[in-house]
Amino acid sequence: MIHSGSCLCKKVVFEVNGDFDDFFLCHCKWCRKDTGSAHAANLFSSTAKIRWISGEDQVRSYQHKTTQHVKAFCVHCGSALPNLQMDGALLVVPAGSLNTDIPIQPKGHIFLDYKANWDKDMEKIPRYEKLPG
Repeated sequence: MIHSGSCLCKKVVFEVNGDFDDFFLCHCKWCRKDTGSAHAANLFSSTAKIRWISGEDQVRSYQHKTTQHVKAFCVHCGSALPNLQMDGALLVVPAGSLNTDIPIQPKGHIFLDYKANWDKDMEKIPRYEKLPG
């Protein structure tokens, strides 16, 4: 299966060829910090290959010095982008960076000990189709 993706400003465009092994919602403090949200939503594959269509030279990576946490991002818009980890053995793809539908559902929430104190009972919060007026 081929998945297409890009950053927000579309200066970085890529394809992922292959299947995803896992899909997790990570609540660790590093994922919360680098997404600015309750959790990161990452796909993992040990077999899929990434092909940069354009903008590969506009991608930068940050690895937290005391952890294995890595974030790749566009230098122009800051969007999270795929990266290779574990000496290239693992492709990590932020789910929101894909433009195509994802064929699997998240397998679970991980690192819940780090979950934000406000991240509870989310299903009870009102839902709106657009910004409420």
